[in-house]
Amino acid sequence: MTAEATLPTTSASPTARQVWTRARGIALAVVLLLAGAVVIAVVRSDTRHGDLDPRSVDPYGSRAVAELLADRGVSTRVVTTLDEARAAATPDTTLLVAVPDLLTNRQQSGLHSAISDSGGRTVLVAPGSSSVEKLVPGVTADPATSFDSTLAPACRLPAAQRAGSADTGGIRYTTTHLDADKCYPSERLATLLRVPQTSGDGDTVVLGAPDILFNDRLDEQGNASLALQLLGSRPHLVWYLPSLSDSSAAGSGDEKSFFDLLPDGWIWGTVQLFVAAALTALWRARRLGPLVPERLPVAIRASETVEGRARLYRKANARDRAAAALRSTTRTRLAPLVGVPISQAHAPEALLPALSAHLHGDGQAQHSLLFGPPPGDDAALIALADQLDALEREVRRP
Repeated sequence: MTAEATLPTTSASPTARQVWTRARGIALAVVLLLAGAVVIAVVRSDTRHGDLDPRSVDPYGSRAVAELLADRGVSTRVVTTLDEARAAATPDTTLLVAVPDLLTNRQQSGLHSAISDSGGRTVLVAPGSSSVEKLVPGVTADPATSFDSTLAPACRLPAAQRAGSADTGGIRYTTTHLDADKCYPSERLATLLRVPQTSGDGDTVVLGAPDILFNDRLDEQGNASLALQLLGSRPHLVWYLPSLSDSSAAGSGDEKSFFDLLPDGWIWGTVQLFVAAALTALWRARRLGPLVPERLPVAIRASETVEGRARLYRKANARDRAAAALRSTTRTRLAPLVGVPISQAHAPEALLPALSAHLHGDGQAQHSLLFGPPPGDDAALIALADQLDALEREVRRP
């Protein structure tokens, strides 16, 4: 018996060519997707700036309203820092704050001090409850938003009356200012407020939704008319896009946590997803209970079963379990041949003396073969199988 053996190639060992043939379609699709993403990013890198950006031509950008204002002689300038926005608060300038909720408490206080008596117009786009109370004291945001996006003006503000119905439905506001214009009401709460300043001709406009400024909504209802009148009352328009890189936001002591940046209702949304996942798991789970044996629908050849189990052993690198199975089966077949009960086939003290007496061989070699340690590699496992087969043939020989 020799211990030298080579590992045969089976259907579980695909060649490099087979692996490439199977994977080349997926690899090609991945390469095409990456190339397409790079091309799209390069093409759109110069035109995409973000939502409510007067330089963006995307559906939620505001390039269209900026172009219409330019045709009417109103210049538009984009700023991203609080210092630039405060410097722009002058009587001949309209200051639009795109996302007031991104400002910290310190920034909101500084901006309010600049616009309170500037003599110009300030337009706040959809400020929430925390920001609108600091930027426009006396104005509060209602927790419930409007159900309708298109609303009628229902106020005496000339700009609203000329524009007619517009898509202002969103956040609703209440105010204690008696001289404020309350327009586009939804369930008796205004979605557009104009609050005059205490001195001069300046005012602050609180807009409940940004829809009238979007490129894809500008041509609907009276959106264009209302946007041009609100933003074109002064010769200069300064478009303030708050930036997280603004130095005035650092060290303010009121940085927002991750949960503060999440939209309202995220807790209920998470609970609903968890309940849906639990119900799906219960729906797809198997019933608890004992296993029920079933007859196989087709007959499976023993050779296929052996090969399938061998593949599993090889995939799991379980040489110890494979060797134990080979030795156990061999001992079970040898025991009756040498006069040992099957119940004692796996006891070395019962099997080995009877086997040595039958073969007149080396008991130590037989002990190592039938009860020895697991093989260290695949070649040793194959050699063990050959040796066990040779031992069984020798015992069976007349």
